[in-house]
Amino acid sequence: MREGGRALRVVHCPVNTAGIPWTNVQGLRRRGVDAKLVVFNRYLLHPEADRSLDRRGGLLRRQATQWQALLELLPRTDVFHFYFGLTLVPRSLQFPLLRLLRKKSVMHYLGSDIRGRAPAELAFGKKASAEVVGSYDAIRWVPEAEVIAPAIDVRAIEAAPPSDRTRPVVVHAPSSRARKGTDHVVAACESLNVELVLVEGLHHAEAFERYRDADIVVDQLNSGWYGMFAIECMALGKPVVAHLHEEAVRRTEEAFGVPVPVVSATKDDLRSRLEPLVRSVAERKQIGAASRAFAERVHDLEQVTDRLLGLYSRL
Repeated sequence: MREGGRALRVVHCPVNTAGIPWTNVQGLRRRGVDAKLVVFNRYLLHPEADRSLDRRGGLLRRQATQWQALLELLPRTDVFHFYFGLTLVPRSLQFPLLRLLRKKSVMHYLGSDIRGRAPAELAFGKKASAEVVGSYDAIRWVPEAEVIAPAIDVRAIEAAPPSDRTRPVVVHAPSSRARKGTDHVVAACESLNVELVLVEGLHHAEAFERYRDADIVVDQLNSGWYGMFAIECMALGKPVVAHLHEEAVRRTEEAFGVPVPVVSATKDDLRSRLEPLVRSVAERKQIGAASRAFAERVHDLEQVTDRLLGLYSRL
């Protein structure tokens, strides 16, 4: 993609939440976009970035670091792609400055930054050139946003279908036990002939190997949609169980033309929803295969990069 005869220049910033920004940058680079990720500070679990500002000290020192970075980036950036409701400098100044300098901007929400927020709390995002959410569940809070699903490089992941074990392995990876409903997952699994593996506090590469060994995956029971953990497991060809809002399922299937294979469950019916998967190897494998196909259609990096490029072309 080109701008004025040269490659489009896009800066993604200022965090690498769940690795989503870094993955998007990789996809854009494959297409010839001059894309980079600049973060405030590197995350422990997702340290990938082209540049870290390594912010330190009090508010004034951190602001000085951020302003210096912005002034360096402005002359060589066409689009600023922000994540998680954050900007390089205070939002009240960031968007007017970009408009003044005729720079385009995107505010890309990732879930917990908007879930349950009142419209007034999210009004700042309307000052960006475009808003993005990751699902037709999240769009409830930002109705004008464009839906661009989180991306992973599905083609680079070798499928690992569920095993034939009579005592299947159930994997659950809570970032927060309370938010993910972990107590209910533990209780349901205690009454079933399964081995429950809780994956917590591991570096992503190590955690991913635990996912690879799963026969059944339980994501979350509260929020109404699935997250990156579930997406990675679908790419592996695993059956995934999570709480899904029916309207979001309908809109997703309508938009992408493929059934959502995630087994929807609540804390009250989790055991009964798990039971057929525990009992039937064929059921696990059939849903696992559908999961892989869904990930290829909705979440593969090439598909998502097409959507990002389409968005930039309309700014």
